[in-house]
Amino acid sequence: MDVEVTPLPGIGTRQDFVSRGGRRIGVVTTRDGKVELIVSKQDDPDSCVASIPLTIEESATLATLLGAPQLVSRLEEQTGITTRQLPLAPGSPYDGRTLGDTALRTRTAVSVVAVVRGGTVHPSPRPDFEFVAGDMLVTVGTTEGLNRAATVLESG
Repeated sequence: MDVEVTPLPGIGTRQDFVSRGGRRIGVVTTRDGKVELIVSKQDDPDSCVASIPLTIEESATLATLLGAPQLVSRLEEQTGITTRQLPLAPGSPYDGRTLGDTALRTRTAVSVVAVVRGGTVHPSPRPDFEFVAGDMLVTVGTTEGLNRAATVLESG
């Protein structure tokens, strides 16, 4: 897919492409770092039909949402590595215990890259991170390793 880059003198740059439906979808990045998601008509790139200003955090989140599934898919195809969210159910032997207590990486070759608790993400948890029932562990590994990790979390 072709991305057209247009300098906007004194403002910044515009980068856009034409979707299959004929809309121009793009991003305007200003010299002061502001980002704006735009949608224009295919035949008139200056005719903006939608404009959404984004903070740096919002634009990074949108990029992650749009890019993560493709990245994970390519990673799995090329290496056999995938991600899975594993719940820590009530009654798990690791409720109230630490990540280090699970020895997940040693036992299953799976890494815990984040823990989601009550809507809050705890990235890169350390071995002393204490689990509670209801935590959702974001894990990375092979399908076989992830299956073993789920078993470890359920039964020890």
